[in-house]
Amino acid sequence: MRPMIDLKRQFLDIKEEIFPILNEIFEGSQYILGKKVSELEKKISEYHCVQEAIGVASGTDALHLSLLSHGIGMGDEVITTPFTFFATVEAIIYAGAKPVFVDIDPETFNIDVAQISHNINENTRAILPVHIFGHPADMDAIMEIAKGHNLKVIEDCAQSFGALINGKKVGSFGDAGCFSFYPSKNLGAYGDGGMITINDSKAAEKIRILRNHGSQGSYIHKLIGYNSRLDEIQAGILLVKFKRIDEYNKKRREKATLYNTLLNDVVKCPQEKNEITHVYHQYTILSEQRDSIQKHLKEKDIPSVVYYPVPLHLQEALRYLGYKKNDFPVTERISSQVLSLPIYPELAEEDIISTSEAIKECLKG
Repeated sequence: MRPMIDLKRQFLDIKEEIFPILNEIFEGSQYILGKKVSELEKKISEYHCVQEAIGVASGTDALHLSLLSHGIGMGDEVITTPFTFFATVEAIIYAGAKPVFVDIDPETFNIDVAQISHNINENTRAILPVHIFGHPADMDAIMEIAKGHNLKVIEDCAQSFGALINGKKVGSFGDAGCFSFYPSKNLGAYGDGGMITINDSKAAEKIRILRNHGSQGSYIHKLIGYNSRLDEIQAGILLVKFKRIDEYNKKRREKATLYNTLLNDVVKCPQEKNEITHVYHQYTILSEQRDSIQKHLKEKDIPSVVYYPVPLHLQEALRYLGYKKNDFPVTERISSQVLSLPIYPELAEEDIISTSEAIKECLKG
């Protein structure tokens, strides 16, 4: 079967730059919080037009440490979406806070801004929007709500590196932007990694302490911290890929445009608001015949994935929150109809055409 994402093809394109970087790191023998991490942090902070960027061990840790650095803890509530990867809610729980879910917009699959205010109470301390599949959430409206209620905003940008709202990059709107460098991301490492973008120097200092065992200097520990450091090897690899991220995203958008042209009359294709630059971490269609389409694609050795078949409010691990079926009808309907198709910068046009033809064939039958 074809891959959902062909990481090997991308590696072969850049390996002549990767190996010298790795040799430099190995010869220098500084593997933790070295020069490459600092260089990547500087480049990403400049790219997002923020004061600082801080490398951490994963996107999950980026969320967790951002929440902690902004004082979110026991007894607090954080408003977020039930249609996202489990890490979003794990980070809230790790901080000791309670996730409060809000249904999603049926067009973008992002949190429905119109429903946020109804869920704010005296315990609410933050909003955690997710820029799902690479389409930014409505950050202007979210920031306005947050300002009116004195709430923190932590952006989950794990799927949206380089996405824009009116020319401004996601991760630069809220109090912190949290990125994942999981290998399949738009900007992916060859292992785990994460980054936090931030404009608050006091919170940034706390994150730097927390990521390194609570240490402010050698063997001097100010806080109980974590082992959450982006390692030097991953930073070196990411520096090579970072130079190409805008081109990678441009190619993803081109692939999405071709899919749209071929599939617009047979399924519901991804929506993109006028002021938005979607970066298509996933290309996700909607169809009431989703399961039949997926089965037909599999028979033709064409991959597809359902993100996410069980929304968070119905996950067994979160049963203690007290949510039940039909609490979030839009999320539940979307979860039953979404299907993500292969999309990555190197994806061949003929593969998009054959995938689209297979979907049409299934629906005609």
